Amino acid sequence: MADPKKLLPAPKLIVAAAVAGILAGAVAVYVTEPRSGNPTASAGEAVVDAGDNKCAARADLAKAVAASAKGDVAAMLPADPPQSLKTLAFNGPDDAPMTLADRTGKTLLINLWATWCAPCREEMPALDALQKDMGGDEFEVVAINVDTGDDTKPKKFLEEIKVQSLASYRDNTMDIFNELKTRGLALGLPVTLLIDEDGCLLANMNGPAHWSGPDAKAFLTAAMGETSEAPTN
Repeated sequence: MADPKKLLPAPKLIVAAAVAGILAGAVAVYVTEPRSGNPTASAGEAVVDAGDNKCAARADLAKAVAASAKGDVAAMLPADPPQSLKTLAFNGPDDAPMTLADRTGKTLLINLWATWCAPCREEMPALDALQKDMGGDEFEVVAINVDTGDDTKPKKFLEEIKVQSLASYRDNTMDIFNELKTRGLALGLPVTLLIDEDGCLLANMNGPAHWSGPDAKAFLTAAMGETSEAPTN
């Protein structure tokens, strides 16, 4: 399990995120055929989903959820505004194309990571432990690897650190990162998003966190409690 003391302090974290963003941008230059699930938008143009109006009505809920983020996860910010991310596309554990809509019905902690991202590597054991402790019918950690090329490097890394509970999600086109960047949600890697059971973004952060610690578990437990009490329309 990752030691929270080893995670980068705030100033260095910001620098690392910026560097990771530059590297991610450099890699993304080679992506020439965006997948249909993650449409490319021009600079400054948000990708609009049909569920955005429904999600936007959850602004107060997003603020209440983010208010419970303290300590190790205090960097989680309320979605401004909450928006539907159901159309985000990537490949599932069976390597078949899927979208977040395929995981609606449960609260999701989405994490984008790459083997060349040092903070991502640092927090991966904690994400694995979080999935082991809290994963089930109501909650799942969806860690999406964005290494380009085949899955040799990410598989080897996950085997080396003995990941046992996380399912293998992938997007080797970087399209998912680029869409989140267009939406103003991604500065670099790692990127973490809290998604409710209807596919609405409620909170997000850039940079690593100690996801298996008591602060993270308290935050997620509170978030699931808030969303279960929220109106569905």
